[in-house]
Amino acid sequence: MAATRPQRAQEAPAPYAGRSRRSEGEEPNHPASPFLKWAGGKSQLLTRFATFYPPAGQVERFIEPFVGGGAVFFHVKHVLRPKRCWLFDRNDELITTYKSLQNDLPAVLELLARHKSLHNEDHYYEVRAQRPETLSEAARAARFIYLNKTCYNGLYRVNSRNEFNVPMGRYVRPGVYDTRNLEAVRACLRGVKLETREFAHVLKVARAGDFIYFDPPYDPVSGSASFTSYTAHSFSREDQEALAEVYGALGARGCHVMLSNSDTPFVRRLYRAFDVHQVPARRAINTRADRRGPVAELVVLNYRPPRASKR
Repeated sequence: MAATRPQRAQEAPAPYAGRSRRSEGEEPNHPASPFLKWAGGKSQLLTRFATFYPPAGQVERFIEPFVGGGAVFFHVKHVLRPKRCWLFDRNDELITTYKSLQNDLPAVLELLARHKSLHNEDHYYEVRAQRPETLSEAARAARFIYLNKTCYNGLYRVNSRNEFNVPMGRYVRPGVYDTRNLEAVRACLRGVKLETREFAHVLKVARAGDFIYFDPPYDPVSGSASFTSYTAHSFSREDQEALAEVYGALGARGCHVMLSNSDTPFVRRLYRAFDVHQVPARRAINTRADRRGPVAELVVLNYRPPRASKR
């Protein structure tokens, strides 16, 4: 067991004053970006993804059933400016965090400042041991962000009891949060519908003309390459097949559907009737450094994009 580190005297964090700097209805002067480390995040691919999007001005509604770290959502909101957005995920802690940033950012920032000022090994494991269901929404969000930004390798993982079980990372000065970006995130989330849902719920809200992006847990490229532990339930091949059925049903409804997944024979078979594009990516989150690096991914479209070339 690690030795207890002595606590340093800490000044109370200053109250958040963001509301006095910017009115609630005013947009920030910079786009929002992901505030979490998330395996499979798409920030590096956004320039390429822009060539896959439907034409600007033709997207009134955007739906993302596996929102994760939100890189594509933030980008679509900035580039295509849809009038309405729906974000789903089966991870309730993640959706609670988005809702809290949307509704009570000052409270979240004050709690994050406290976590940052108290950060050491004892504090990390004390926070990790907390039961989220006993906390306020703002406290759940601050806990989620703090653990995500200070845990080992930025990995979010839960066990079969849905308990976060990643050890503390060895960061000298972890960047727990960026106030300016969180303000932009709050503005980006204004009016967005956020729900803890399974991906099939999209069939209840989607209509012709909607732009829908799926970024599910990936089909493993090898027996040891799978990572689906964002919730206590894994994402199986049967789930992948069910997702492909939902994908096809949305196309029949007249939706524009884009999907990311790993480049495996199984995925190519599932989507062989659609437009399949291969894109190079890099994986930055893995417990083994030798497994981080270049990898091929697939982007599947049920429409002809204005600028993309097929491979």
